[in-house]
Amino acid sequence: MSGGEVAGILVAVFWAILVSFIALVLVRLAQTLKAATRLVAEVSEQAVPLLAEASATVRSANTQLARVDSIAADVQEVTANASALSSTVSTAFGGPLVKVAAFGYGVRRAMGRKAEPARGSGTVFVGRAAGQDLPSARRGSRRTRKKG
Repeated sequence: MSGGEVAGILVAVFWAILVSFIALVLVRLAQTLKAATRLVAEVSEQAVPLLAEASATVRSANTQLARVDSIAADVQEVTANASALSSTVSTAFGGPLVKVAAFGYGVRRAMGRKAEPARGSGTVFVGRAAGQDLPSARRGSRRTRKKG
């Protein structure tokens, strides 16, 4: 055997190893592609119904939101009507009720003043004798004593 024949055998062996390695890689790549194809098919089978359900859920939520919007508008209208009614009732009855309450208070005070015997010999002005100072003008009034 000559040197050229040995070199040819070595090249043939390396070539056979290289082809075998490439064939093995291609077989593995084919298996990986088959698995990926199966996975994509399974995901597609599950995704389509999920997307349909999601679409139905979004439609249902949109319908519910439309109902809530309608309810909110009705509540706003009722609130405005209640506010207007409250304002009307306050205007119609508020003034007279305040006047009646003030009149009743005045009558009670007047009746209470008549029931009390007159203190001292001075003239009585609205609950105090002439010459008496107001409580705030007196030295050591209750307010001053409570604060201090």
